[in-house]
Amino acid sequence: MKPFGWTGSLMVLTMFSQWPDPAIAQEKPLWEVGLGIASIQLPAYRGAVETSSEVLPIPYLVYRGEFVKADKDGVRGVLFDSDRFEINLSFAASPPVNSQNIKVRRNMPDLLPSLELGPSMDIRLWQSSDQATELKLFVPVRAAFTLESNPQYIGWQFGPRINLDVSNPWGMQGWTLGTVGGPVFGSREQHSFFYGVAPQHATADRPAYEAKAGYAGLQVLAALWKRYPSYWLGGFVRYDSVSGAVFEDSPLATQKGRFAGGIAISWILGQSSQTVRVD
Repeated sequence: MKPFGWTGSLMVLTMFSQWPDPAIAQEKPLWEVGLGIASIQLPAYRGAVETSSEVLPIPYLVYRGEFVKADKDGVRGVLFDSDRFEINLSFAASPPVNSQNIKVRRNMPDLLPSLELGPSMDIRLWQSSDQATELKLFVPVRAAFTLESNPQYIGWQFGPRINLDVSNPWGMQGWTLGTVGGPVFGSREQHSFFYGVAPQHATADRPAYEAKAGYAGLQVLAALWKRYPSYWLGGFVRYDSVSGAVFEDSPLATQKGRFAGGIAISWILGQSSQTVRVD
């Protein structure tokens, strides 16, 4: 699937050529590290009724390298960078799921943890004159593999997202409000991994099901965070819907829409004396 054809690419390049000068660069540490704790509640997988509430240790990492970055936009490798768009190597992951803890998956194989990897085109669509508000388009396409001694390919996922970041929202000095959302699309292999039911695992209440490729629902997330001198504080709320997805009628997709969320605090333990110029 190609997010842009020739026409779209020419339109984007024309728009970039008409934009004003980039944001003024600032000197910031090359890296910052810390450690914190998070309380989160998430579904076992998209479309599952069961949720888990966890209190987990979390790392805090900011790295502003030329080719590798870790910041509010995630951990990524920068393949191409300009003032208005980047081509990044993006990552995502899903945790393991014990099927015995999921009513509709009882006596089915557990879901292995997986890693998604692929390119993402990140486009700055608009920025306010005071640089306090920024609108971006993320266009990632990632291939997924199980995390085991013999990794297996489990399909691809495509999820274009619109992202809006607002600094100092409602007069909250130093805070940032970020909202991001968009549709999700996946391959037959990706949907079969989570929602397929093989004939040998079918029961009277769980008929055999063969998943298809296509629309996989909608994800919307809002986050609020602030970086203090010695610590970082933030929280998020996410709404995830599989209503209208091609696998909506799977016996394993029993929750059509669900909210999730969490809060976290991290203490900054150190930063580099070396600085780099960043927007």
